[in-house]
Amino acid sequence: MKTIHRAARLALGATTGLALALSGTTPASAATWELRDLQQRICVTASGGHPSTYFVAVVVGSWSTTVQIGLRNLPPGSTSAGGTPIAPGSNYPNPGNGATTVNGFVQASIAPLPVGVYTPLLTASDGTETQSVPVTVNVKESCY
Repeated sequence: MKTIHRAARLALGATTGLALALSGTTPASAATWELRDLQQRICVTASGGHPSTYFVAVVVGSWSTTVQIGLRNLPPGSTSAGGTPIAPGSNYPNPGNGATTVNGFVQASIAPLPVGVYTPLLTASDGTETQSVPVTVNVKESCY
């Protein structure tokens, strides 16, 4: 019975490995960089939206190709001109105080919207790996 279970586990592992190889994706553990979740929030008014704002990106670790940042799943009518590309390099927290350099910005124009909470995704991609973190757009009658 143990032999059957072991053989089944081996077959499952081989199948999973083959599927990853054929799909062209890399496991999350292969990344040498990480897009940090800063839990960014913005409040905009339902009647006015926000014609031009920015979300910041913090990519830490090291990378050998340009990391492109952007936004997806924006609320209806909202747009983004994209973000600043992050050139190959590295970024690590300061060992003394833990501060980390912001190394990217993404522009967004938030359209007037019904009151509610919207959650677009801030994305970073080196062409092989894509990571995303949520940002919160809180639409209210008044932000005061």
